[in-house]
Amino acid sequence: MGDKASAHPGAAGRAATADHPASVRNVVLVGHSGSGKTTLVEALALTAGAINRAGRVEDGGTVSDYDEIEHRQQRSVQLSLVPVEWGGYKINLLDTPGYADFVGELRAGLRAADAALFVVSAAQEADAVAASTRMVWEECAAVGMPRAIVVTHLDTARTGFDELTAVCGRVFGGDDPDAVLPLYLPVYGPEAPDGHAPTTGLLGLLSQKVFDYASGERKEASPADDQLRLIEDARNRLIEGIIAESEDESLMDRYLGGDDIDLKTLVTDLEKAVARGIFHPVLAAAPAPEGARHGLGTVELLELVTGGFPTPLERAAPDVTTPQGAARPALSCDPAGPLVAEVVKTASDPYVGRISLVRVFSGTLRPDETIHVSGHGLADRGHEGRAFHEADERVGALSAPFGKQQRTLGRCIAGDLACVAKLSRAETGDTLSAKDDPLLMAPWEMPDPLLPLAIEAHSKADEDKLSQGLSRLVAEDPTMRLEQNQDTHQVVLWCLGEAHKDVALERLRSRYGVQVDVVPHKVSLRETFAGSSAGRGRHVKQSGGHGQYAICEITVEPLPPGSGIEFVDKVVGGAVPRQFIPSVEKGVRAQATRGVAAGYPLVDVRITLRDGKAHSVDSSDAAFQTAGALALREAAADARIDLLEPVAELQVLVSDDYVGPVMSDLSGRRGRVVGTEQAGPGRTLVRAEVPEIEIGRYAVDLRSLSHGTGRFGRAYARHEAMPPQLADRIREQAEKGA
Repeated sequence: MGDKASAHPGAAGRAATADHPASVRNVVLVGHSGSGKTTLVEALALTAGAINRAGRVEDGGTVSDYDEIEHRQQRSVQLSLVPVEWGGYKINLLDTPGYADFVGELRAGLRAADAALFVVSAAQEADAVAASTRMVWEECAAVGMPRAIVVTHLDTARTGFDELTAVCGRVFGGDDPDAVLPLYLPVYGPEAPDGHAPTTGLLGLLSQKVFDYASGERKEASPADDQLRLIEDARNRLIEGIIAESEDESLMDRYLGGDDIDLKTLVTDLEKAVARGIFHPVLAAAPAPEGARHGLGTVELLELVTGGFPTPLERAAPDVTTPQGAARPALSCDPAGPLVAEVVKTASDPYVGRISLVRVFSGTLRPDETIHVSGHGLADRGHEGRAFHEADERVGALSAPFGKQQRTLGRCIAGDLACVAKLSRAETGDTLSAKDDPLLMAPWEMPDPLLPLAIEAHSKADEDKLSQGLSRLVAEDPTMRLEQNQDTHQVVLWCLGEAHKDVALERLRSRYGVQVDVVPHKVSLRETFAGSSAGRGRHVKQSGGHGQYAICEITVEPLPPGSGIEFVDKVVGGAVPRQFIPSVEKGVRAQATRGVAAGYPLVDVRITLRDGKAHSVDSSDAAFQTAGALALREAAADARIDLLEPVAELQVLVSDDYVGPVMSDLSGRRGRVVGTEQAGPGRTLVRAEVPEIEIGRYAVDLRSLSHGTGRFGRAYARHEAMPPQLADRIREQAEKGA
């Protein structure tokens, strides 16, 4: 951690490997969009010797396998793995998107990792630590995941390092801000004419040594006396923070008694506290200058990762069961144990097909062996059902990503990650296990996609490819839901936000060659009678030969919501022969399905057949079906027809600061707030009922309204009558489109 000798970097162009779980570190980088996560990953890879210059691997590819979409949008949209070696350890760096639309990729990274680096930019205002970052911090805290904080963009800082560190202490430390403290303070060079002083090095608070990066290489020096005086308070606070979290209870007494605690003891206790997830060091980092290898703080950060972050042996694996749900013993991270691995990401490569990023939790995964694939089958999201995921598959080549290249691996041991080629039946979240002992891991929480995107094939050629393209798209991304709406006859992709939607459309076009048109999303409206009515259907035709003759008289009356269509026969005296009663009912129900006013299904009415006439020769099943439909249409023409719209139950979780604006916004959407309740410190749960037609873009609008602090869930509640003026407008649109 800056207090030990530097480890030797790995060799560029060679895939990092691990022989034992103790030599593996799985680290996910978390932070808001633009915080500098990807730049930091490149800087760490350069320092570790995995690449030969920033942003480039030895053979000319990029350090991360970003696709055309990411290049154009200038932001990461998918989870990326960059393995490096440092000091005999293999470090799997998992770079996650910072934009909220791609939180599914972030959750996958959290699942694969054993520790997290939270990247915070000094280029933002002091109070602007992103709300989404705070929420992820709380998720990690809930499962005890070790965390550290990295401050970036010091040379374009709008907020000083000390001030930002204090903010992190308040935001992330909660009741214990002394659990979030810096290990180093920046050293600044001479002030330029514009008043800006560049960051040239770091001053270790424990080692009391200066690590100078001004030349692009890390050099160790002794601090000046005035520098030692400046760090005295920060150093004492750090030592007290470390001792407070120490497992040695006598250490505080010794410290308060005036004893000097030796550096080795402090570093050892610091590493233990970090690994236990109870102390969160703050470091600073920056990319290396052009032509240099060491970026500011990169060596210190790599030493923290290898010395302070836990091994896979120290992290409990997710629970496992049999595919039938029977409990099984907890897994241990043993390369010789039963094989249990999980697909944390699925991607398509135009040359090798499907590639699965896999985290092995137990056993050893080897190429060319036959394994069993088990999955939860997200059929409710348009994915293949559970049965599709119960299959034996042969493992293809194992590899480690290295830019746009894949470096072949001979095996992947417990605790490590690897890419597996051509697992055609495995999707993200599926479990890989031994074929003679299949197991299923507990799923991780996936966000519910709540932004609808209705699409149509652009041409007949696109229509032929649309189904397969959509299937592959949702197989890659479990946060996307595919719906074939039977009421509106629309194909709907449910996404997490606008950026997620744009990426889905671009991937359909560029990866799968499917051009689609976006059309307005429709909600499932219904029609019903507002009052009782009667109708007479007369279908009489004679054009020579066998004619058509059917007359029926019906009454229609409304029923309570949820009653559906009720058909009652009250014909007396055989006015309608018994064999044609079902024909009338069939015609009435068919017309009800087609609608009687604006083309939406008719519901919640009782239709009573009271009288009619038949002809001994010309009456038929088809004639009475037609007569029944005509009678229902006539009854509707003489009655007021209400349009029913679906109403959703919303549960909005939002910061207390935004409860007022959220409730006001819901009211403006014709919503009814039915209650609020506290949902933890500083959070309120708002429950409301809102027409679905008003919340098509609520996923986007809530994020803007709450500055990223809001989340919501929705569930269908019921259909209820739409306001007359809105219903009239929809009827007019239906008539124009007819």
